[in-house]
Amino acid sequence: MIVGLIRHGLTDWNAAGKIQGQSDIPLNDEGRKQALKLAERLKRESDVQPWDFIITSGLSRAQETGAIIADILGIPLYDPDSRLMERAFGQIEGLTSEERETLWGKDWHALDLGQEKEDDIRRRALEFMEELSERYPDKRILVVSHGALLAQLYIALYDNKYTERIGNLSLTIVEKKEQNWDMLLYNCTQHLEEI
Repeated sequence: MIVGLIRHGLTDWNAAGKIQGQSDIPLNDEGRKQALKLAERLKRESDVQPWDFIITSGLSRAQETGAIIADILGIPLYDPDSRLMERAFGQIEGLTSEERETLWGKDWHALDLGQEKEDDIRRRALEFMEELSERYPDKRILVVSHGALLAQLYIALYDNKYTERIGNLSLTIVEKKEQNWDMLLYNCTQHLEEI
C-alpha cells in the first residue's frame, strides 16, 4: 500500500502568515496553480502505477486541491474524512505571529488558548492511517490534508526524525510494510519550481 500525503495549496491567510486552523479559508489563485502543477507531476509519474483515488479533509482548501488533482488524474474523489481536518487553534486562528506575540508574548504556544492538543491530533491521524491500511491494503491513495496535522502525523510515525516545516502543495509518499510506514519521499515541492 502506498499513500501520497499532500498539504493543500496556498491561501490568502497562508500568504499573510495567519494561522488558519479549522477556519474554512479557500485556495487563492496561486494555490490553484500549485494544485495544477502537482497534478501534472503526478500524471507524468503515474504511467507505471496510477493512483486509485483521493481522500481530503472537509475544509474547502483541501477539497478544492483534491478536486483539481482528481480531475487531472481522472480518479475518484472520495467523501472527506473529518480526521484529516487541520488542528483547531482556538483563539489564535486568524492571527499573525506578530499579533500572537503582542497579545500573549513569545511563549503564546505554551498557553491554553483553545488549541487542540498535539496528542489528540496524532491519535486521530494515526487512526485514519490504520483504517486506510485495513480497508485498502493494496491501493495507491492520495490524501490531501493540512500542515499541522501532517507534521503531527510524521512525529507520531517517525519519532521526530522528520520535523521540517510542511510546505504548501508538498508531497510525501509512504509505503505500508507489515506494521511500519516506510518513508519514500518527504515534503517534496520540486513540482512548484518547474516551469
